[in-house]
Order: sequence, then structure tokens, then C-alpha cells
Amino acid sequence: MSRLSGKRAIVTGAASGIGRASARAFAREGASVVAVDQAEEGLAETVAMITEAGGTAMAVSANVADEASVVSFINTCVETYGGLDVIYANAGVSGGRVPLAEQTVEHWLGILQINLIGPFLCIKHGAPIMAGQGKGSIICTASVAALRANAGGMPYAASKAGVVSLVQTAAHEMFGSGVRFNAICPGLIETGMTKPTFDRARSRGTDGKIGQLNPTRRNGEPEEIANMALFLASDEASYVNGQSYAVDGGLTSSHPFVPKG
Repeated sequence: MSRLSGKRAIVTGAASGIGRASARAFAREGASVVAVDQAEEGLAETVAMITEAGGTAMAVSANVADEASVVSFINTCVETYGGLDVIYANAGVSGGRVPLAEQTVEHWLGILQINLIGPFLCIKHGAPIMAGQGKGSIICTASVAALRANAGGMPYAASKAGVVSLVQTAAHEMFGSGVRFNAICPGLIETGMTKPTFDRARSRGTDGKIGQLNPTRRNGEPEEIANMALFLASDEASYVNGQSYAVDGGLTSSHPFVPKG
């Protein structure tokens, strides 16, 4: 329980899935955590899990696409815990699979505001604080949909590709600051966002085929993404900056193929 000892961390989208798993992992390794989400009930459950396990956490209900709200939860972390060392900008929405001709500007904006503007705002207001301390880590959730087609709808994929570019450009915008910016590109992970996919497969009796296209031949779990986030948040990743990591069982490592047997 020492990899993040003494660090102050914010995790967005912390009410469930990857965000919850990451908030719990950060706290387990010694960080004081500000857990952020709009789903207040799930958020309270996450904080209860952390505190019951002996960790330190507080819940903040906020919309990550609203700049004033982002400033507020960042200030809350600084005022409550005395600083800010880590932000995991994880909150996101899928937007579903909407045919191209039926996509609207409003649909695109709703997805971009959460998936891309949210991480931008965390960087805009969090990075200067970390730079003042000479050190910090900002992690963003992208997706394998940012790297290849057919892993999400068009606006979702575009928003996540933007996140990949965001961490690259932020790393150079904050050149020499001591602040690191990296992204995680999850594959198929069982979360609230992907629940419809898993439910459909199970209702058809085809759940054994979930994850069949990656060489690990299974879906991932939120904790497996949290492990990567924990590494990037820690000083173990002190020379890792401006990168995006696929955690997908090997899905994006190949061209299309017909699986064996």
C-alpha cells in the first residue's frame, strides 16, 4: 500500500466500471481520492467501498463537461488534501450506434463534450497546479476505437481519437513542466457502458464468443484497466509521457483475420 502514498488524486466517472476500479486501486495504494461522477448513488457506493477498506476518499457530484464544475472539484481536492498529484479523466459516454444519416450535430456535441472536452478541462485546470509542484500525472481514457474502426460509433471513435491527440499535444504544451500526460485505450471491458453488448450475447447464448477476436480470447475487466492507470499514476511511470496504451487482449495488434478453431 505504497505506490501512491501521499498522493492526491481525482478520478472522474468513478461511480462504476473502470472509474470505480481505479479509484479503489488508487486508494488501496495510499492516495487520497476525490471521486467524481453525476451518478450520486453509485458514487456514494464507491466511496463507501474505499473507506470501509481503510482508504481515504470523498464524493463530488459534477458534470465533467462544465468548466466551472471542473474548477470546483479540482479546488476541492487542493483545499481538502493539500494539493493535486494525479487526475484520471475517465468519464465517458458511448452514444450508441446511430446510422450516419441520422447523426445530428447535437448528438456529436453531447459525446464530444463528455469524452473530449472533459479531459481537456481537467488538463487545462489541473496541469498548472501540478506544474507549480514540479510533478504530476494526468491520465485520460481513450479507446481502441481511437486506433481502429468498428469498435464504436463515429462520434465516439472521433472523440477518443481526439483524446489520443490531446495527451500528445498536452505533453508538448507543458514541455519541461514535470507533468506527464498519457492515455489508456481499453478494449472490450464489461462495464455499465458495454452492458447492452454483454446482455445481448448472454440472451442469445453466445457469450462464449465475447472477446473471440483478440488472442487472449476473452473480454477484459475494469480492474485490468485500473492496473494500467495505477502504473501511469505512479512514479514507476516517471519516464512515460505523451503515450497511448491499448489494453485490449491484443485486439489491435493484428489485421483482420479468421480465428482458428
